[in-house]
Amino acid sequence: MELDELTERLVPFCRDRYDDPAATVAEVTKMPGHAGFAYGFAVSAGPVTDRWFLRLPPPDVNWRGTADMVRQVTALRALEGTEVPHCSVRWWGGPDDLQWFGRPYFVVPQLRGGDVVGLGDSRWITDLSPATRQDMARQATAALAAIHRVDWSRRCAYLGDPVPLADDVQRWDRFVEKAADPDALGDQPRLRQLLLDRMPADATMGLFHGDFQFGNLYYGRDGELQAVLDWELCGIGATANDVGWLATFNDPPAWNHEGATPEGMPHAEELVAMYEDASGGAVLDLGWYRALAAYKFAIITGFNLGLHRRGKRPDPLWERIGQSVGSLQARALELLGG
Repeated sequence: MELDELTERLVPFCRDRYDDPAATVAEVTKMPGHAGFAYGFAVSAGPVTDRWFLRLPPPDVNWRGTADMVRQVTALRALEGTEVPHCSVRWWGGPDDLQWFGRPYFVVPQLRGGDVVGLGDSRWITDLSPATRQDMARQATAALAAIHRVDWSRRCAYLGDPVPLADDVQRWDRFVEKAADPDALGDQPRLRQLLLDRMPADATMGLFHGDFQFGNLYYGRDGELQAVLDWELCGIGATANDVGWLATFNDPPAWNHEGATPEGMPHAEELVAMYEDASGGAVLDLGWYRALAAYKFAIITGFNLGLHRRGKRPDPLWERIGQSVGSLQARALELLGG
C-alpha cells in the first residue's frame, strides 16, 4: 500500500480508536525488515503523541498461513501475563473487519531506542561487554522456554491442532519447484527422505515461534530484551523446532555467506545448553531438529530468491543469503549422519 493511501486510511481509523475527531496522523513510514508490509505511524490527540506499528498482509494473497494476521494476534495475546517480552496488541481486525484497510491488520506500540541483533549496523553489539552479550543470550533462551510453557490448549485454540512431524517435513515440497534455481536444491530429495526415515518417535508439543533467532529479538542498547518480534510462522507443534532453528542461525558451519551469524553472540551448542537450563530438561533428538531447520531454510531461501528475481517481492538480501543454500543442505546431511 502506498504511504499516501495508508495515511488517508489511518486518519479515520485513529480518530475512531481515540474517540477524537481532531486526532492527526504523521510520520507514516515503511518499517525496516524483510517480512514487508509493516508500517510505523504517529498519532497526536490533544497534548499526547503516540507511536504505533501496523502490520498488514501482502496484497492479493489468501489470508492464511504467514498472511493470517489473526494467527499472530492469537500468539501475542497468549503471551499476556507470561515472562515473554512482547508487544501487546492494541487494536486488530480479522477478515470480517475490512472497513479500515481493506484487509486484516493489527497494531502494537512502536519500539524505539533499541535494535535487533544482525540487521543493519550491529557494532553496538560488539561494543557491549562479553558478559552483557552472554546475558542477552540467556534472556533469549529464557524467553523461548517461556513461550514453550504457554498453555496452548487453552489460549491458542485458533492455531489448531499440533503439526505432525511428517507434515513439517513435507509441507515445504511445493516451494522447491518455485525456487530460483531448483538444481541448487539437489540434496533436497535425499534430505527429505532421511528426515522422514529418522523422525523422532515422540515430541513435546506446544506454542512455537517458528523463526526464533536474534534477528527477531529487540533489545535496548543496554542489552535488555524488550520484545520477541515477527510471529508469522507461529503454530502448535514440536517445541524443539524452535531450538533447532535458533541453533542453526548461530551455527557457522551451516553458512557460506558473509555476516550469516551474529558477531559476538554465543554459538549453537552454548545456546542449546542455555535453553536446556531455562527449560529444565534436555532437548531430545536435537540433531534431527537442527537438520530440519537447515533443510527448511535452504528451501525458503531458494523460494524467496525466486520471488526476488521474478520481481514479485524484490529484496536483494536473498542474493547474499542464497550463497548458503548448498552449505545448509550439507550441514543437514552431516547432522543426520547422511
